[in-house]
Amino acid sequence: MNQSSVSVLRSRAVVGAGFMVLAGVAFAILNVVTQWLSMTLGFPPASTAFWQYGFALVLSLPLLFRLGLMAMKTAYPVRHILRVLLAAFGVQAWVTGLATVPIWQAIALVMTSPFFIIIGARLFLGETVGRDRWLATLTGFVGAMIILQPWSDSFTLAALLPVLSALLWGGSSLIMKNLTHYESPETVTVWLLVLLTPINFGLAAASGFAIPEGSALWLLLAAGLLTAIGQYLLTLAYNAADAAYVQPFDDLKLPLNVFAGWLVFGYAPSGYLWLGALLILGASLFLMLREAGKEVSPQP
Repeated sequence: MNQSSVSVLRSRAVVGAGFMVLAGVAFAILNVVTQWLSMTLGFPPASTAFWQYGFALVLSLPLLFRLGLMAMKTAYPVRHILRVLLAAFGVQAWVTGLATVPIWQAIALVMTSPFFIIIGARLFLGETVGRDRWLATLTGFVGAMIILQPWSDSFTLAALLPVLSALLWGGSSLIMKNLTHYESPETVTVWLLVLLTPINFGLAAASGFAIPEGSALWLLLAAGLLTAIGQYLLTLAYNAADAAYVQPFDDLKLPLNVFAGWLVFGYAPSGYLWLGALLILGASLFLMLREAGKEVSPQP
C-alpha cells in the first residue's frame, strides 16, 4: 500500500464517513427492534422511547462514573437543552411513524433530513456547501423519492411523521455539530442521554405509561444498548468532518433498513428500490472519494 493510499484511509473524510456508516448499522438494527415492539407486541410508542433512552442512560453509567461530573461540565447548557428537546420530539415522531408504516418507507421519508442539514450548515454554521456536496445530497434525495413513490396508493399521511422527525433531528444535528467545536464527544453524548430520559418520561406519562415485561423488556434493553452506541458513533462522525459532508452518508441507512425490514418483517418494496439505492450509494461513494482526495492533494 503506497503512502497516498495510507493517507486516504487516515483522512478525516474517510474517518467521518466510516463512523456515520457504523452508526447507520446500529440504527438499522434499532429500527427493527422498535417496529417489532410497536407492530408485533403492541407496546406504546411514547413508552418505547422512554425505556429505550432510559436504558441507554443506564448502560452509559460506566462512562459517567469514569468521567465523573466533568462529563457534564459545559459553557453552553442552553444549546444542549435545545438540542435535546429537538431530539426528543424527533424520537417521538419517529417511533410513532414506525408503528404505522414499513421501515423502508419511513427511512425513505426521513432521508429528507440532508436538505435541512445542508441549508442549516450554510446559514447557521457558516460551512461551505460546494457543488459536489449539493450534487451528492440532491442525488440521494432523488433516489429516496424513487423508492418512496409518494403518488402511490400506499402513501398515507402517517408517513409524514418521519418527515417531521427529519426536520427536528436536522436541527438537533446542527446544534450537535456546533457543540463539537467546543465540547468532547463524550460530553455531547452524556448530555443527550441524561436530558432525554426525564423529557421522554413526561411524554410517556401524558399518553399512558407502560411497564415492559417478558420479551418487551429484553428488546428494550437491546434498544437502549444500540441507542447508546449509535449516538456516540454519530457524535464521532460530526466531530471528524463537516456536517454537510458526512450527512449524505446517512443515506446508506436506506439499503440497510430495507434489508432488515425484508429479513424480519417480509416487507417487499417495488423494483424501483434498487435504482434509488444505486443512486444513494453512488452519490455517497463519489462524495467520500472527492473529499478524501482534496485532503491528500499536494499543496502548492
